[in-house]
Amino acid sequence: MEHAEDPTEMPAADRGSGGPPVDAPVQVEHLAPQPPLPGPEPAVPVSDDLSFPVSGLPSLVAPPPARPRPIRIPHLGHVLLLLLLLLAGAVCAVILALVALHFHLFGVSTPDQVQRSMFYNIGIMGLLYLFAFVPALAVFPLLWRRGILAGLQWSGTSAYRLRWRLFGLGVGCAGAALALQSVLHLPRDTPIQQMLNSPQAAWLMFAFGVTVAPLCEEVLFRGFLLPSACTAFDWIREKLTRSAPPELLPNGHPVWSLPAMIFGAAITSALFALLHAGQTSNAKGVLLVLWTMGMVLSGIRLKTRSLAASTLMHASYNFTLFMMVLAATHGFRNLKP
Repeated sequence: MEHAEDPTEMPAADRGSGGPPVDAPVQVEHLAPQPPLPGPEPAVPVSDDLSFPVSGLPSLVAPPPARPRPIRIPHLGHVLLLLLLLLAGAVCAVILALVALHFHLFGVSTPDQVQRSMFYNIGIMGLLYLFAFVPALAVFPLLWRRGILAGLQWSGTSAYRLRWRLFGLGVGCAGAALALQSVLHLPRDTPIQQMLNSPQAAWLMFAFGVTVAPLCEEVLFRGFLLPSACTAFDWIREKLTRSAPPELLPNGHPVWSLPAMIFGAAITSALFALLHAGQTSNAKGVLLVLWTMGMVLSGIRLKTRSLAASTLMHASYNFTLFMMVLAATHGFRNLKP
């Protein structure tokens, strides 16, 4: 009789030859269900502008620093400082002149003789410039953090490149000024002419007028006053229109608008003419010629952005005038015809 197949019995092919028999079925352990894994966190919205907070979260990128306001030099504060130095220099020069007058130096013993003495007047002007500009050479570089020539935009290379044009322009302006003398009825017996009472006085004036005078006058008028007036005009316009100042040039100098340059040139030229008014008996014709010459010098300074250029032209103008007087007086020997 056939036996029923035991379902728990393993086939002979699956039993090992030497292993123990399997008496019980294999028990399967059922594991408890695990909670589902957490999904990815929702993405935080990202703004294109990372400098501002997004959805109340702090920004990870700092805002860009504010653009510093350009410092334009020289400005009116620097002009005021220079005027104080000139005032101190004038006081020192006058004190030394009074001391010289007390001891009757150069044969001068009265104030009237001082006014007519070329040596005293040139000496006073030289001492004034010395006491004012020598301290300026030390003070302004500390304020500007650059050399005095760089701060005033001397640019001697530009002047050298244009030297013949500037010299020719100075000669032409001097010729035009002399031609206007008869048209405008300019006075002939002026204080400056009264001081030219000897060949020595004329040669001294010649040397001073083509070297020290044009240099110092250009530093004062076209080096300090002209840029300061242009900057002040643009500064007021920027405040009224609430506009930002323009960027500085690569060399650190300011950019001025055309109205500012016209205003600065006109004001500077008027002060330049008034400086020489006493030497020419306040003649209106002379003041007009000097104002026009100041406008030309200011235009050269602004066009070339070179103080050396206007200085060279100023020296050429004075040189031409003195050469004409030198030729007309036979070497300053016939000063009073």
